[in-house]
Amino acid sequence: MKNKKNNKLIIGIVVIAGALLYLVISSTLSQSQYFMTVQELKAGQAELVGKNIRMSGVVLGDTIAYDPQTLDLTFEVAQIPGDHQVIQDMGGMAAVLAQAAHDPTLPKIQVHYKGPRPDLLKDEAQAIMTGALDEAGVFQVSELLLKCPSKYEAELPAQSK
Repeated sequence: MKNKKNNKLIIGIVVIAGALLYLVISSTLSQSQYFMTVQELKAGQAELVGKNIRMSGVVLGDTIAYDPQTLDLTFEVAQIPGDHQVIQDMGGMAAVLAQAAHDPTLPKIQVHYKGPRPDLLKDEAQAIMTGALDEAGVFQVSELLLKCPSKYEAELPAQSK
């Protein structure tokens, strides 16, 4: 009699542990994000449509369009390096953002965001975005974080030596 109770208890624990493990793994996989550069996103566009992606680029100020009635915000971002060492070798983030914003040869991607226009959205700002690429090749942003280029200006004197 005691043996049957122990077996039922062990089976119950195994089933609960298996269910919890399944929930943790499936939740982790569905929330995982690829962190990519504009160039990587453009290169793998066909396979990446609809996938949850985190991307960074420099805002091209002359492409910003905002409709306050519909809260539709569109702009383009250009490629910036994803490697921190490369950024340091190029003179720091402020120099990289300024250079990338004015280099017409760099890969660019159209971005769409629905929501209020962020105060820091301007030319040469670094945009860190989470979203998904749509069929038309537009990055549909669900989360938008902007870093103003002046944030990096304090770094310039030390880097120019």
